[in-house]
Amino acid sequence: MISVKINGVERLSIGLSKTADIQSLGQAVARACSFVQSAAKLKAHVNTGELREKIFTDIRIKGMEVHGEVYTNAPQGVYQEFGTGPKGETSHAGISPNVTPAYTQSPWWVHESQVSQADAERYHWFFIDTEKGRFYQISGQAADPFLYPALKDNEEDVMDIISHSISDIIGGLAK
Repeated sequence: MISVKINGVERLSIGLSKTADIQSLGQAVARACSFVQSAAKLKAHVNTGELREKIFTDIRIKGMEVHGEVYTNAPQGVYQEFGTGPKGETSHAGISPNVTPAYTQSPWWVHESQVSQADAERYHWFFIDTEKGRFYQISGQAADPFLYPALKDNEEDVMDIISHSISDIIGGLAK
């Protein structure tokens, strides 16, 4: 989840119609979040397309604060963003510096019912066959972040979207 907080909204609202301003600012944050959402969808690794389909935005107005979030609820999202196991721990390029994930150092076993045959073949996972089925040994995946870079790489664009919206609010109220 990526959150953006705009500071100074209270000062901006002094002397202006507070209800109209905060709603307009909410719309500006929604446009900025949509921009980041689109960038995240482009950066997200595509296997089945589920991850891209499950990148959402949420805008909340609470008093004089506007909170915008871009997030995913796809189960694989966190594993792609931060990586897993020893491979994830050694590949932090592009993830948020404010997050410090803990990684298991031991490989783990996954039953064949939990992974696709295509993935097992693509990653050349070691396997053993037992009376309970095939088990694949997995030692992690490198981080392939998509949410944090979608915001970080587009900070100027996000600020431009919001600042242009604020200029429009001020210009519209001055008429």
